[in-house]
Amino acid sequence: MGAVRKVATYLGLGGVDQYDEPYEYEGAEDEEWMPAAERAARRWQQAGEPARIVMVQPRKYNDAPTIGKHFREGQTVIMDVTGMSMTEATRMVDFAAGLAYGCEGKIERIAEKVFLLAPADVEISAV
Repeated sequence: MGAVRKVATYLGLGGVDQYDEPYEYEGAEDEEWMPAAERAARRWQQAGEPARIVMVQPRKYNDAPTIGKHFREGQTVIMDVTGMSMTEATRMVDFAAGLAYGCEGKIERIAEKVFLLAPADVEISAV
């Protein structure tokens, strides 16, 4: 037995337990394990509904979870922060940018203090 295996065995890491039955990965295709773009595409395929665009006018930074919920569900979000103080609006935009980046989506400024958060499967084009 090699030195590394001896140390691993001593630490309780050496042996692999053998199970009588193979482990079944129930829900291995569950959405939480898919990249954001794939999750969104699957929802669009399954839903068979028209795309939804959600308009959110947060009044305080504590409204951020509402934006996050809609965006993670694959909905395009228009976020209007005109009713917020400059400090809170800046925090909200930073949150939205991080959300879009983390979910492989996009964020675009479409007007003064109005932003579009689009999931990865939505194409944004300016005319």
